[in-house]
Amino acid sequence: DLPDMRKELPEKRVEMTRLSGLAGAPVEFTLRGLTYSQVRKLQDRADDRSAYAVLYGCAEPDWKDPRLLNKEMGLVTPIDVIKAKLLPGEIEDLFVEIQLLSGYLRRTIRDIKNA
Repeated sequence: DLPDMRKELPEKRVEMTRLSGLAGAPVEFTLRGLTYSQVRKLQDRADDRSAYAVLYGCAEPDWKDPRLLNKEMGLVTPIDVIKAKLLPGEIEDLFVEIQLLSGYLRRTIRDIKNA
């Protein structure tokens, strides 16, 4: 039996070194592979694709946590928070890791040679 990849997505913990330096302690993110439906939603987002991948692919932190929102600072949506708290390169690095967990950026099939 094959696992149901909608429920058993690969996960990985990573440290965000810049944030760790600012916090004086390790700041870790738990990343998770994306479901097929989430990947399809990303394809509809020509702009902010990487930020949405971080939103969908981060198990921790929970970017939807209302405590992160701050209307006075212009942090109205989780995407606003991601863009405000992370550097563009950090968002892209997380996106790459999430893509790897989702089966992208690597060969997932191999050719079968005729005998």
